[in-house]
Amino acid sequence: MNNITMKMTADELILSALREDITSEDITTNSVMPHYQKGQVELICKEDGVIAGLDVFKRVFELLDEKTETTFYCKDGDEVKKGEKLGVIVGDIRVLLSGERTALNFLQRMSGIATYTRSIADLLKGTKTKLLDTRKTTPNMRIFEKYAVKVGGGNNHRYNLSDGILLKDNHIGAAGGVKQAVEMAKEYAPFVRKIEIEVENLEMLKEAIEAGADIIMLDNMSVEDMKKAVEMTASKAETECSGNVTKENIARLTDIGVDYISSGALTHSAPILDLSLKNLHAI
Repeated sequence: MNNITMKMTADELILSALREDITSEDITTNSVMPHYQKGQVELICKEDGVIAGLDVFKRVFELLDEKTETTFYCKDGDEVKKGEKLGVIVGDIRVLLSGERTALNFLQRMSGIATYTRSIADLLKGTKTKLLDTRKTTPNMRIFEKYAVKVGGGNNHRYNLSDGILLKDNHIGAAGGVKQAVEMAKEYAPFVRKIEIEVENLEMLKEAIEAGADIIMLDNMSVEDMKKAVEMTASKAETECSGNVTKENIARLTDIGVDYISSGALTHSAPILDLSLKNLHAI
């Protein structure tokens, strides 16, 4: 995550998270540390995984005090091990204590997503299929969660509703059918936008192909029907498979030949990676 992205978008969200945790003051910290005291604390990994979000973690402390210094012994995307010391944070002990939970919340969540994504992306190695995330993200955490997917080896689907056209079942219902939905999207959207449409059976697929959709999402279809769908589509459109895809069931999809597999589980079901700040002391 570069400095421009951090300052334009992430800072506001990080500050919002800090305000959620500190509405007026940190009563606990101020009671045991009423005055400035320089100190340091270590970032420790408590389970194996993939680290993601180090810049966000660091930024939490910098927004509380720009003089805070953080040194990392790893980088985003690295595989980390239980017991490994990942970094050291040096600064005002009051800042280290007050920022601890918010910083860890970001880092643990993002690292958990990167870890889970890596485990699924590894299952697709050797195939042409790319792993995609979805918009099933935590409110106000999308920029962080989608970044974590990329760190884990996945790819980002559209970022938000302004970023691309995806005609789903209710859009098709509103338009009056697959053909009508694609035609209306082509008429409304800028020509540089690809049009993706969700289909649930082979009849809808045929209609989507004839209407000229660029990408066709095969939603909750049987493996047999998806294989037929890929054959029917051939080079006429790209194909995407979706529908409750997880690490446990993705193996059945790897030899279908779709261009993309999207999984909401990457962001809505990934457990956190357990991390901790330990050994705080004055220096």
